[in-house]
Amino acid sequence: MRTDTPQAIYRKDYTPPSYWVNTVEMGFDLDPDLTRVATRMTLSRNIGSRGKSLVLYGESLELVQLRMNGKEVGKRGYTLGNGVLEIFNVPAEVTLDIETALRPNQNTSLMGLYTSNGNFFTQCEAEGFRKITFFPDRPDVMATYKVMLRADKDKYPVLLSNGNLIEEGDLGDGRHYAVWEDPFKKPSYLFALVAGQLVCQEETYKLQSGREVLLQVWVEEGNLDKTQHAMDSLKNSIRWDEERFGLELDLDRFMIVAVGDFNMGAMENKGLNIFNTKFVLANPRIATDADYAGIESVVGHEYFHNWTGNRVTCRDWFQLSLKEGLTVFRDQEFSADLIGTDSGRAVKRIEDVRVLRQAQFPEDAGPMAHPVRPDSYVEINNFYTVTIYEKGSEVVRMYQTLLGRDGFRKGMDLYFQRHDGQAVTCDDFRAAMADAGGRDLSQFELWYSQAGTPRVKVETRYDEVAQSYMITLTQSCPPTPGQPNKLPFHIPVAVGLLDSGGRDMPLVLDSVEGGDDRSVAPTTMVLELTEPSQTFHFRNVREEPVPSVLRNFSAPVILDIEYTDAQLAFLMANDSDAFNRWEAGQRLAMRRMLALTEAVKNGEALDRNADENALGAAFRATLTDNALDPAFCELALTLPSESVVAEQMDVVHPQAIHQVRRFLRRALASALRFQWEVAYQSNRTPGAYSPDPVSAGKRGLKNLALSYIVELDDGDAHKLAQSQYDNANNMTDRIAALSALVNSNAPGKDAALASFYEDFKQEALVVDKWFSLQAMARHTDVAAVRELMNHPAFSLRNPNRARSLIFSFCNGNPAQFHAPDGSGYEFWADQVIALNTINPQVAARLARSLDRWRKYAPELQDRMRAALQRVAATKSLSKDVHEVISKSLAH
Repeated sequence: MRTDTPQAIYRKDYTPPSYWVNTVEMGFDLDPDLTRVATRMTLSRNIGSRGKSLVLYGESLELVQLRMNGKEVGKRGYTLGNGVLEIFNVPAEVTLDIETALRPNQNTSLMGLYTSNGNFFTQCEAEGFRKITFFPDRPDVMATYKVMLRADKDKYPVLLSNGNLIEEGDLGDGRHYAVWEDPFKKPSYLFALVAGQLVCQEETYKLQSGREVLLQVWVEEGNLDKTQHAMDSLKNSIRWDEERFGLELDLDRFMIVAVGDFNMGAMENKGLNIFNTKFVLANPRIATDADYAGIESVVGHEYFHNWTGNRVTCRDWFQLSLKEGLTVFRDQEFSADLIGTDSGRAVKRIEDVRVLRQAQFPEDAGPMAHPVRPDSYVEINNFYTVTIYEKGSEVVRMYQTLLGRDGFRKGMDLYFQRHDGQAVTCDDFRAAMADAGGRDLSQFELWYSQAGTPRVKVETRYDEVAQSYMITLTQSCPPTPGQPNKLPFHIPVAVGLLDSGGRDMPLVLDSVEGGDDRSVAPTTMVLELTEPSQTFHFRNVREEPVPSVLRNFSAPVILDIEYTDAQLAFLMANDSDAFNRWEAGQRLAMRRMLALTEAVKNGEALDRNADENALGAAFRATLTDNALDPAFCELALTLPSESVVAEQMDVVHPQAIHQVRRFLRRALASALRFQWEVAYQSNRTPGAYSPDPVSAGKRGLKNLALSYIVELDDGDAHKLAQSQYDNANNMTDRIAALSALVNSNAPGKDAALASFYEDFKQEALVVDKWFSLQAMARHTDVAAVRELMNHPAFSLRNPNRARSLIFSFCNGNPAQFHAPDGSGYEFWADQVIALNTINPQVAARLARSLDRWRKYAPELQDRMRAALQRVAATKSLSKDVHEVISKSLAH
């Protein structure tokens, strides 16, 4: 058990640094057992700062030498302890020389400088630079960097760092060197170096200005044939940022490096992006359609950070969403624009909202709830959350909804004009948007300062005589930790009205001056909800409409609106807004699933005649509508996940939810078998594999159809899955067939699992898929997962492998994880404790699997609490894990 309580850091306590760093020069003598780092920095005292002490941060370092203006600093001139080096009597202008020693081979946290498969890598965000040298390691301290790397030439032939290569050569003793210079000021979290045995694909690329730049994708030997998609994604990203936002690559080269041991997806270090291999390596043999899309998105995300995060960065870590939420929005828009079609954009929007609802809405309702701009934290690594990223993106999207696409671009232009080269705040971004758009966005600040997911209740009334239609919107937001009461948000609510023929009606608001010319009236209108409750009056409404509310998910809220089953089926069939068309189907399915779950809890028999209810009819209509995009059909015909259903319940019973979802899938499979088989056959993609959106959409619908058919668990279904597995020419189809087999009673499933591993045991990313598939299979219990942990390919030290098995089981197999005997919670505690000593950041993310424990049935709560308390009692608990566990138990 921790004997100390980690201290919280508060946004209100922010003060500028006492000294600014102007320049940094670093020399690395790279050795895996003992690397020496010589750092020279020039500093200037901050105007207004009266103190003469300089505070630098350092962790897991040996201080070898400290010199100030060329003179050694004696032990009376500084103190060192608890990760803080304080130097006394520092002049207003000073040059510091610091030599440190560190041991990359022993660095299992994968923060700072570490080794992976014999190569050197760094990860410095958020506070990893202090594991390399003593430094004022905070994002508002920006400096230019010049770096010399020295290493054994045979072992480490490639030496990379930020910026531009300005010199390289031999040292004459079997070692060589490279000097890199980054001409742009940056915070220390963007520092990076890579050294090792690597090969690259490179291309020159001509920017719109005519300047040519060098693009490189670096990988380990044997992976060069898996880099083309990442390179294409990088070129598309550069082109898109030029065209959409007028932003040009500012360096002579841009490098991506792939590493198999990485805590995150990727990192935007200036000019030297370091990526998890998962988001670089792809070819048809090893990567699925989802992998290809993920690579495109993440490559775009990290490249776009070059301006939204690097050129303009965060003043402090409370402003993290300033760069992350904004850049997620940019990568979402990039992927949607690249698809190019309205249906493709809609599918992308639906996918993004599904992530938000499955991950961020629960976070907003749990003990780790925090605003998009937090007020405090204990460990900043715990705040790289879906609230910061995905909800932050939705906040940025609302600016575009309120200002329009052109108005948003003007706001972005003003933001860069004002703040290029600076470390700024979320308020600075909001001010740029408000000033460029000529809008008062002061109330919009509450999206940054208030946690929780707002609820918007919709009430409607039609006056046939007056031909008027009223929509009353009422907002509320539940209490969250530290915020019992909430002020009204500024919420853009996009609405449309459908007539009895399913057509959009022209919208004329009473509050809008002008004539009643219906030919020029819009069919979608953004209502701005700023009060606790507001009523909006539409005139010239010639029949009672069916309202389509929150089109394109115009705000990250929970919408409370009473629809009949018939209205939902009508919207699912007719709404011109593809998001709300999908949403209607999800509401219909959710209503059915909640009713059946309540029946299971009450011990009632389930009604097996699914084809006679509105859901079955709606599924049949969607399956047989050849005008619909297959990618949209796949989403529309996918039932809400067990975790999403759980969020709709006051008391969660995981076994009942699982039973109902399986029952409903089997019922829909049985009632619509012929339609599923037609969809399967008509969406085949013969010929060479292509990850383009049209082909991927067809494969998605085909493989969803296969999963429904295999629910019937008969011989014909097993043969269909086995045939697809045996004959697949791409990973998408092969893994889908294997998943169908593993989640059935097919006699060949064990042989298929064994053959799959044998075929791909040399491909780490595919082995991750193999572990993950088994972890989430409905038959996999705790004992099976423990057995898989003994597999020679499993390693707890590799974050990807730990996530593929342990995280997949704890977060993706709720029925088995929440086993009534509590064995899943015991397993969870074992792994959190083990990971805590290896990689606290990964351990803390796993710890969050139980942070919603109070929402479950009482008998499960007791076992969850015991597991949480067991972790809390562990000696030497990291700050990362301590914060999560203590908040989970307290709230």
